[in-house]
Amino acid sequence: MRILFTGPAAAGHLFPMIPTAQALRAAGHEVLFAGSRPLASLREAGFPIVEIGDGRSPREVIEQTGEGVGYVSPDMTTEEILDRAARMFAKVSRPTVCGLLDVAESWGPDLLIHDSFQASATLVAAKLKIPSAIQNFGVTSGLDMARRLAANFVEVYEAYGVAGPAEATPLDIVPASLGGDVGSLRMRYVPYNGGGFVPAELLRRGERPRVAVTLGTVLTEMDGVRSIVRLMEAAASVDAEFLLAVGDADLGPLGTLPDNVRPLPWVPLAELLTTSDALIHHGGSGTMLTALQAGIPQLLLPQGADHFTNTDALTATGAALTSASDAVDTALLARLTGDADVREAALRLQAENAALPTPADSVPALESLAAS
Repeated sequence: MRILFTGPAAAGHLFPMIPTAQALRAAGHEVLFAGSRPLASLREAGFPIVEIGDGRSPREVIEQTGEGVGYVSPDMTTEEILDRAARMFAKVSRPTVCGLLDVAESWGPDLLIHDSFQASATLVAAKLKIPSAIQNFGVTSGLDMARRLAANFVEVYEAYGVAGPAEATPLDIVPASLGGDVGSLRMRYVPYNGGGFVPAELLRRGERPRVAVTLGTVLTEMDGVRSIVRLMEAAASVDAEFLLAVGDADLGPLGTLPDNVRPLPWVPLAELLTTSDALIHHGGSGTMLTALQAGIPQLLLPQGADHFTNTDALTATGAALTSASDAVDTALLARLTGDADVREAALRLQAENAALPTPADSVPALESLAAS
């Protein structure tokens, strides 16, 4: 059968779909991605791509509408964050409708799998009566976001003569204890972080606890490394090695780094965590789930987007600690690497994830969905 994938041009939205697409292709099915610019990270995954959209990136679309690109939002409620995200991504989706519709009409997919923030996908699935699935990327409800997007897409549905969004089956990649959609098809989270070189010495464990620090793929672009200034100061007094994995971000705001902090170039996070004892991060979904899969304690410093929802869900399991960025101290960092209860909770979550069907095991369910 033929499976068409689509989602916004952002790693956090596209990467969770890659293991699903790999499993379907390995089972002998045809896979095609419909994506908008920038396409570099999607191209690296090795799938054929048809470009849709008008050549603008999501950030360019939002900036040109005058909404402003918001990310760090500590004073907003969860509802306010979700509503703002729906308004923004509805605008990002508008230029992709015509292209996605044309691709689907030309290629004739048996199943459309899309990210929950791609409003054009639910319209196209409804208009062409294609079975569809929402690939959730974290603990938040994809069905809820699809409804919020549709409320900001009413005039587009009217223009294409479609009554409303298609009914879609949610695909969750989190254990039920963390969230997701009720009645979803759940599969094991398998990390896909893109390619990159791994320093050979990081393939073995260090002589003292090793703590990885990352801010994902968006936060450093929007806010730099300001959220970890206090963390770097506190790290100097902790008997651990801190691996600073923030890519090519400007480290100037951090001043002179302590001797036990090592900056790294881009390293695939899943590999970095195989020999790490803990992870400190902003609370992004892909980062959080990669650490969950590794079974290590986490310290979350939420900034905006879905960070606060993720933080609440993960800390409720006992597998993570949380703090405001400016409140991190040596006692908290020592607890991160030394608290047996947090480590045991992290291992329990790892086991919950491992008990879920792999993407390969989930292929028959997706085949049945397409046949329906």
